[in-house]
Amino acid sequence: MTTSLSLQQATLIQRYKRFLADVTLADNTTTTIHVANTGAMTGCAEKGDRIWYSTSSNKQRKYPFSWEFTEKANGDLICVNTHKANDFVDEALKTGQIQEFSEFEAIEREVKYGEEKSKIDFLITNKRGQKTYIEVKSVTLLEDDQGYFPDAKTTRGQKHLRELIAMVEAGHQACLLFFVMHNGIKNVKPACHIDPIYGQLIKQASQAGVQIIAYKAHFAESNAAISIEQVAPVTVLI
Repeated sequence: MTTSLSLQQATLIQRYKRFLADVTLADNTTTTIHVANTGAMTGCAEKGDRIWYSTSSNKQRKYPFSWEFTEKANGDLICVNTHKANDFVDEALKTGQIQEFSEFEAIEREVKYGEEKSKIDFLITNKRGQKTYIEVKSVTLLEDDQGYFPDAKTTRGQKHLRELIAMVEAGHQACLLFFVMHNGIKNVKPACHIDPIYGQLIKQASQAGVQIIAYKAHFAESNAAISIEQVAPVTVLI
């Protein structure tokens, strides 16, 4: 999996109202850009950070620029556009880079399921007709050399864990896949200090038979572009 994204650089002034940020462009003008991230973005959105943004050709958009990556002073790159995680996982599944699911007959995205009216990120079916429900979570929080999820309390994430447990109890396979979007993260733990209920539920899910795995794509900057290198597994500490 080697993908290159042509982006432009700016300097972060501030993020606000969750979905907006003010930045200084290369020509020293300021503008507002869109932020596709509902989380706290702790450590990913500090004043003065270099950010990388894409430009939409859709003239109907109020904010044509979208924040894609943050580059930290130490060179770490962080993909802050959480929607990208599912696209990266989709490609990794189809190219056989997610070792646990290297063989399947069909793959579907955003399938409605569960008693709590959720949508599963991926529903894959193997040659024997067995279904696996895969929920993807984007990991960007790094604290004291440790990667964590979530970066804020998440009732939605709690719901997803309950739904995965229910799928296992119904005889299906289920998987929680943490996709690491931060170069500096080497392993992942549930952020019990941020959302203790999520921490309790992830332990229950693991005990119930929900598969919990993590993968990471290394990001590299070169010639005004961000490249996404091969996906590799990461250790999950529960």
